[in-house]
This record gives sequence, C-alpha cells and structure tokens, in this order.
Amino acid sequence: MTRWLRLWAVFSVFRLAGAFAQQPQHPPPPPPAQEQEPPEEDESLKPKEYSFNPLQAAHDLKVGLYYYKKGNYRAARHRFTEATKWDPGYAEAYLKLAEAEEKLRDAKAAKAAYAKYLELAPDSKEAEAVKKKLARK
Repeated sequence: MTRWLRLWAVFSVFRLAGAFAQQPQHPPPPPPAQEQEPPEEDESLKPKEYSFNPLQAAHDLKVGLYYYKKGNYRAARHRFTEATKWDPGYAEAYLKLAEAEEKLRDAKAAKAAYAKYLELAPDSKEAEAVKKKLARK
C-alpha cells in the first residue's frame, strides 16, 4: 500500500507541476515602436496647380450657374472661384462669384469680386448696376 501511496504522491506532484505549467503566462511586452516611413503621397491630396485654361474656366462657370439656379450657393461659389483661378481675366466669373457671395451674405467677398469685375470689364452693360451695388456697400 505504501507503494501505491508513493505512486499517488508522485503522480500528484507531476499533476500539480503540469497545472502550474499550463497557467496562462503574461505575454512578453511588445517591442518598442519603430519609426515608420511616411506613406506615399496621394496625388489627390496635392494642391491643384492652376494654369491658364479658358475651357476649364467656362466649364466651371457653367456648372456654377447650374448650382446657382438650384439654390446651392456654396457649390456655385466654389465653381465660380475655380473658374477665376483657371482664367484670372474672366470677368463674368467674377460677376457671378460676387452674386453668389451676396446670397451667402459675405459682403466683403462680394465687394472684392464686384471690384475685380469692374476692373476687368468697366464698359460692360452690367457695369452701372455693379457700381450702384458697390456704392451701397
């Protein structure tokens, strides 16, 4: 019987040792963070480079007029601004930009756009009305 007791004791010790070995160990700490290389530049995030492009300016003006007629003055303002960047001498784009700025209640921007319009087209048929609007502001 002592023999069985000894076997049972040895077996119990090995069982306990196995139970301790199976307890979850704390994972090792993660390695220190290494500096990562910057991601590749996304072409869509680069700032636009504007060059003289009257076709693009006319297209932006046309789309801006669509938005203006729909009542989306912010989108119209954006398109009119784009048109003025593609063709800085496009007087009609400045006139429409000023009208969109008025609708958005930005008097300072509207005044600047009207002034630029008068600078570009002082003899146009809308010049007198624009001068009156500038005199009121």
